[in-house]
Amino acid sequence: MIQKRAAVLVVSDKAYRGEREDKGGEVVIQILKENGFEVIEKRIVPDEKDQIISALKEWSDIKGIPLIVTTGGTGVSPRDVTPQATKEVIDYDIPGIGEAMRIRSLQITPNAMLSRAIAGVRKSSLIINLPGSPSGAKDNLLVVIPALDHALLKISGDQSECV
Repeated sequence: MIQKRAAVLVVSDKAYRGEREDKGGEVVIQILKENGFEVIEKRIVPDEKDQIISALKEWSDIKGIPLIVTTGGTGVSPRDVTPQATKEVIDYDIPGIGEAMRIRSLQITPNAMLSRAIAGVRKSSLIINLPGSPSGAKDNLLVVIPALDHALLKISGDQSECV
């Protein structure tokens, strides 16, 4: 049986400073809850690699949260460092998640090819990067939701046969 617990990390300089309301993180929380997840923590950090890394490590290593979703910082601007921070902490990546999100997003906008969102595993936590915009976060999360139960089950050590 999988633990459907999740945490949401909003990466945004403006939201962190209170200059913009966080709508992307709220959309992510709503979708997770609608799909049976208990969202046990949400945090807003600036686009600072060390703060992103610190939150990811705390939630994975100390709190053992099975699903960690980030929103924001996945583009190509110099301040977009979420993928770099994620790469530093994961034990291994799951490239199909990022590929699936980009394929779906390309049906909506050609700018989707600029997304650097990645996903990977640290210890027993699945970490997924989503775009910061509410519509991008929603579209991308909805693509991966159908595979999350299976992914979390396997990451937790389940050795049953895949059907």
